[in-house]
Amino acid sequence: MSPDNPIDRIYIDAESGIPLWLQLRNRLVFLIASGRYAPGDKLPTVRELAVELGVNYNTVSKVYQDIERDGYIVSKRGKGTFVSERAGEHADADLDEVDALVDDFIRQCIELGVPVEEIGALVSSRVEAQKG
Repeated sequence: MSPDNPIDRIYIDAESGIPLWLQLRNRLVFLIASGRYAPGDKLPTVRELAVELGVNYNTVSKVYQDIERDGYIVSKRGKGTFVSERAGEHADADLDEVDALVDDFIRQCIELGVPVEEIGALVSSRVEAQKG
C-alpha cells in the first residue's frame, strides 16, 4: 500500500483489551466519517488488509460485512469494495460522538483547573506516550 494511503494509519493494539475486530471497525468508520476515505474510494481487499495488519482474514471479513450492513461501504462483485455514496449520512452521527467526547474531556479538564491553553499540549503529550 502506498505511504499516503489512509489505511496505513490503522493501528491494532493486541494488548488493549478491545477486540481486534472492533478496533479495526472503529478505525475504518472513523477514516470514512472524517473524509480520509471519500465516497467512491476503493478499499483494500480483505486479504490485502489482513496481510498488511497481520490479522486473521475472517476478522477483516467480519468488519467489512459489519460496516457494509451499516451502509458505510458497498461490495461490487469482481470489482472490489468501495466507500458508499451514502456513507456521509452515517458519518455525521459518528463525528458528533467524537466531538461530544472531546467536548466532555475539555469540560472535565476545565473543572479540574487545567487552563484551556494547556489542554492541547496535555493531549499531545499523552498521544506521544501512547505511541511509545
